[in-house]
Amino acid sequence: MSDTQATLGQGTEGRAQILDTDGSVLDDASVPDLSDERLVSMYREMWLARHLDERAISLQRQGRLGTYPSLAGQEGAQIGSTHALADEDWIFYQYREHGAVIVRGLSHEYLLYWMGHEKGNEWLADRNVFPLNISIGSHLPHTTGMAWASKLKGEDRAFVCHFGDGATSEGDFHEAMNFAGVFDVPAIFFCNNNQYAISMGRDAQTASDTIAQKADAYGFDGVQVDGMDPLATYEVTRQAVQKARDPDADQMRPTLIEAVMYRFGAHTTADDPSAYRDDEEVEAWKERDPIPRMEGFLRNRGLLDDEKRDAIHEECRDTVAEAIDEAMTYEPNPEQIFEHAYETPTPRVQEGLAELQRLRERHGDDALLEDE
Repeated sequence: MSDTQATLGQGTEGRAQILDTDGSVLDDASVPDLSDERLVSMYREMWLARHLDERAISLQRQGRLGTYPSLAGQEGAQIGSTHALADEDWIFYQYREHGAVIVRGLSHEYLLYWMGHEKGNEWLADRNVFPLNISIGSHLPHTTGMAWASKLKGEDRAFVCHFGDGATSEGDFHEAMNFAGVFDVPAIFFCNNNQYAISMGRDAQTASDTIAQKADAYGFDGVQVDGMDPLATYEVTRQAVQKARDPDADQMRPTLIEAVMYRFGAHTTADDPSAYRDDEEVEAWKERDPIPRMEGFLRNRGLLDDEKRDAIHEECRDTVAEAIDEAMTYEPNPEQIFEHAYETPTPRVQEGLAELQRLRERHGDDALLEDE
């Protein structure tokens, strides 16, 4: 990865930006030093993430997948920021950042988690992705801790933590940021500000003009970026990672990035967003959709045409279909629910497992699965 720094422009709202909404490069910005292949890969992964999202929601409606959080609208930040990382860098994510996982390599095992199987979390560690986190903000202190440990060991790694704007109201956010500053750890706190913490709007979340400015209280840099611009989120994250690894004498390693974006769909498949926002607001934000924005950029550079775009879409459809088919063949053992409660099973856990084994032996699985 080149250390050549691209010029970040300032959008109409003052945040870092490179691409206009039609995919053209802003007059005061320059394109990051990425190969043509990488740029096309970013588009492919964004489209793959959107298609996976659509299929996952459909599967949930069919009763074949559990409650699922949509990423639509946030692909640019997830894919762009992850491309700024080295393979050995760690990703900590909340639960909506499916795009970050896709960059590390989509597997059918990822779908298993959303089908209710813990095995879907196990494979993430091999890709330097911390297990999926549902409790809001509790993974931020883990990020600080792992980054601090890595620094003490003399490793050359960065640790990127994704979370939503709602997490900034949790004590975990402030504790993690404070310790990160005090111990100057190589952590990047990446806030996906999608305007809503479920139904609570951003203005009800904090009186601060920006979330990025909260970094000032902890002694390190904060930057606000157009989170629906994949090139800008790439470049902002790349610069933050470079600083985390090798800061100048007057720089602190941590960075708080506020990526401003919008969640197009519901908070999860259990949510009805029409109860707290209107269609006009959604449509206005869709004009900034990161996928057609990236497509326009690639077309302007002669890297994409209708034929190549259609081939990419077909490849993505096949990839998702194969992952779904493979996930649906998984046959879980119900005794797995006892395996990871504790490192060493407690007497209570052992009793529960023994009772389940007795019930299965006495009645058989078919009887236990019958609906009353």
